[in-house]
Amino acid sequence: MSVLIYIETEEGIIKKSSFEAAGYSGALARLQGTHAVAIVFENTAVEVLEKLGNYGIQKVYQVSDTKYTQAAAMPYSSAIAELVQKENIEVIALPKSSTADAMVSRIATKLKAGVATNVLELPNLTEGFQVKRAIYTGKAFAQIQLTAAIKVISIAKNAYTATTTSDKATIESFVPTTNEVDFKIVSKEIQKATGDILLTEADIVVSGGRGMKGPENWGILLDLAKAMHAGTGCSKPVSDMDWRPHHEHVGQTGVKVSPNLYIAIGISGAIQHLAGVNSSKIIVAINKDPEAPFFKAADYGICGDLFDIVPKLAAAAKNYIN
Repeated sequence: MSVLIYIETEEGIIKKSSFEAAGYSGALARLQGTHAVAIVFENTAVEVLEKLGNYGIQKVYQVSDTKYTQAAAMPYSSAIAELVQKENIEVIALPKSSTADAMVSRIATKLKAGVATNVLELPNLTEGFQVKRAIYTGKAFAQIQLTAAIKVISIAKNAYTATTTSDKATIESFVPTTNEVDFKIVSKEIQKATGDILLTEADIVVSGGRGMKGPENWGILLDLAKAMHAGTGCSKPVSDMDWRPHHEHVGQTGVKVSPNLYIAIGISGAIQHLAGVNSSKIIVAINKDPEAPFFKAADYGICGDLFDIVPKLAAAAKNYIN
């Protein structure tokens, strides 16, 4: 028995969430006294894939068939299910992403497996296989006992910090049995969010709300984000008013983020916004209203005029970080 992790890449680069999930999988394999392997669906450079060994992955199965270069849940799920049966794999782990989310239930159905999503910690193996997962947009937790022979779990972003080594993974080609039905759905166009640092991959996110008073004032927020090497976000009203592009909308109906640090500038803290950021490790709120709801959810709060505070933070960040 072994643990399999699905590795997600973007233009040949392994995503941060996949490194986190790889570290989780490597630790789980050690806990079970077995080994961890990975599968990747892109012709990624060997030296990039070898680095997965730093996270406890012994072998990477690479699918180089050009039919699999376009991320698609159906063919990916079939290929993973085939590899699981071929290699006698017991646990399949996936990072949190739109593509992986669409794969979880498909893989579980094909393999008659147990499922747990938004997993936060390594399982408790003293009485079977019990995992802790986030529910209700992170407002509560549930302990789930998986009793099926095969388990499928998705790892919440920023939930696990791996201890790395200098080990290298070996690379092996894997050629799945092609099922033409899986390729009936074809993407005609892909529109990607732009920006130096994407929200879903950012360690730090700086977001602005209506307290910024208008798009013409966004320069001070962008200066802070640049100084901190952060991704930029905004509240829903801001994107609705076209102050910022809609792909920067953070919240329950927008992008859900899990950075190490989330800085909310001029955002009141409506429950819909908090639902998209409450997985952040540290939250800082900046608002001139001492009764702003965000202060109750934040780890640190700065009550004052953001137009005085943010430029000073940006100057301090430039001196400290650069």
